[in-house]
Amino acid sequence: MLSMIAGAQKKTDNSVLMNIGNTKVTAKEFMDVFTKNNVQNEMIDKKSLDEYLDLYINFKLKVMEAEALKMDTNKAFIRELDGYRTQLAKPYFTDSKVSEALLQEAYERKKKDIRASHILLMVDKNASPKDTLEVYNRIMKIWQRAENGEDFATLALETSEDQSAKDREAIPNQRSFRPGNKGDLGYFSVFDMVYPFENGAYETPVGKVSKLLRSEFGYHLIKVNEKTEASGMIEAAHIYVSVNPEAKEEEIAEKEEKINFIHQKIQGGMSFEDAVKEYSEDRGSASRNGLLSKFTVNRIVPEFVHAIKQMQLGEVSVPVRTVYGFHIIKLISLEKPGTFEEESAKLKERLAKDSRSQKSEEAVIQQIKKDAKFKIYEKNLKAFLAKLDSNVVKATFDVTPYENSKTSLFKLGKKVYSEDGFAAFIANKQSAQENVKPENYGNKLFQEYVKESCMAYEDGQLESKYPEFASLMKEYRDGILLFDLMDQRVWSKAVKDTTGLKQFYAENKEMYMWKERAEATIYSVSDKEEVSQVKTLLSSLIQDDEIRKSFERDSINSVRIQPGKFEQGDNKFVDGMTWKPGLSEEVYFDADKHTVFVRIRKIIPPEPKALDEARGLITSDYQNFLEKEWIKELRSKYPVSVNHKTLDQIKARY
Repeated sequence: MLSMIAGAQKKTDNSVLMNIGNTKVTAKEFMDVFTKNNVQNEMIDKKSLDEYLDLYINFKLKVMEAEALKMDTNKAFIRELDGYRTQLAKPYFTDSKVSEALLQEAYERKKKDIRASHILLMVDKNASPKDTLEVYNRIMKIWQRAENGEDFATLALETSEDQSAKDREAIPNQRSFRPGNKGDLGYFSVFDMVYPFENGAYETPVGKVSKLLRSEFGYHLIKVNEKTEASGMIEAAHIYVSVNPEAKEEEIAEKEEKINFIHQKIQGGMSFEDAVKEYSEDRGSASRNGLLSKFTVNRIVPEFVHAIKQMQLGEVSVPVRTVYGFHIIKLISLEKPGTFEEESAKLKERLAKDSRSQKSEEAVIQQIKKDAKFKIYEKNLKAFLAKLDSNVVKATFDVTPYENSKTSLFKLGKKVYSEDGFAAFIANKQSAQENVKPENYGNKLFQEYVKESCMAYEDGQLESKYPEFASLMKEYRDGILLFDLMDQRVWSKAVKDTTGLKQFYAENKEMYMWKERAEATIYSVSDKEEVSQVKTLLSSLIQDDEIRKSFERDSINSVRIQPGKFEQGDNKFVDGMTWKPGLSEEVYFDADKHTVFVRIRKIIPPEPKALDEARGLITSDYQNFLEKEWIKELRSKYPVSVNHKTLDQIKARY
């Protein structure tokens, strides 16, 4: 019995519900759209089904007309639809499990600040195996020395190729002396460093040296000095005494004596703010009581951050020495990370722009390769790469010799990718490279070509693999066509066709009527002392111009005069009067503490509104009129026939 019911339902689904012009619409096609836009798991009302059927027919007629006008071939339409498609396709090119794991990882890391030092030996990410091995062997020897107990800062000063580790000597009239950091990178948190470096730092215990890791810059060794609770966004003020980086001991001692004197003054009762104004050498912040712009831990020197991490809100520090001089710090506020729910939106934005988002993409590409039975023709690829010469690293690669080459390099599904396609890709993507071998650069470009090819291959499969995507794309396509055509035939036309609008108004004036109105003036008095004087003037004068002049002459300034035409319901004071000409008694309004008088000048019987008085409503009705007339034309042009037997089966089923 169940199989019979299922069979009957399938038969109904496949039945033609209607013909619109030469287009057949099945029951399933119609019901898919209806249920999506109207109900979810609810009983369907037969009347609403009939009404939606009529709307659906009108919608299909308009889309059909847009297609007949070839609006779907318009460049602007194609460009707009492609833009939507790119956005709609994004979820299909991310691995949700990987993305969620990265999001959770980023949140957990955001709750910690790290202070670390590193040693860097630079090696290009596209370096040959031989060159890479040479650098690898060198840094392994350094790692062994660190493991044997040698001071990490001394090793960094001696061996690191990060130039910030060493002192930067002064050049007259060009730059000042800057002391090296001996590998100390200060404090940082999630997203402050490249992802491989961040991983190494967060995975290494405090006081330990990391395992060897490689980033786009080369090989690193990391020593983690601190892991502390995240400070988040910091607001602080300081008193600053500058010290020249090349200052002699004598000068430094003088500066230290000065900062200690200032600190003693604060301890003796002088306010921090007064001390800032009196002594701080940071003139930029001195005018703001020493207040600095809000900052995160990676934006300021580590000694400053270290001091803050020991402080309570409102506390003033002892003098702190940094590379710039001496500081006395006052901690104003800390905006620490919120809950996962509060932080996740911003973290997602950061993830999307960060290199780690490639992990999700890489997972998708691996799945595409697996599904498409990806295969590389290794022998052909090796031969192609071997033929590349210095032109490819000079960005002067010539595609001509390969234009007709169909030698296979790899395969996705049934599609084979040949030398001519890869050569064209190289010609388009090439850029000048330094210290890179042609074969290595060619291999890098090949990996990019494979990746782009996988994405393009999958993109071409989306409609066939995911019916919901195909349905959504059709909705967007038809929606854009409908909008453009409605704008031409109805919305803009109604605004621009002033002659047609005037004719429509003239033929339908009775639709836009004023009800009975009172032509009246409302006088609102805010000063109680002037109420009696105002009442006397209103009793003796009729015209508002005369009344206004009298108020000016008698220096009565508390009266607001509001003339107008009022229907019942427009104004409570006018509503409260007997609707006949005359002046009302005074009414005191508690909420605004105003006294109000109303003068009705005349009662205006119902009459048509002028075009300008109801232009918005008339234009809207004219648009509806234009649309109805247009639908009549379309129904004549594309005859509609409904299979009522199938429609009755749908109604019975739902």
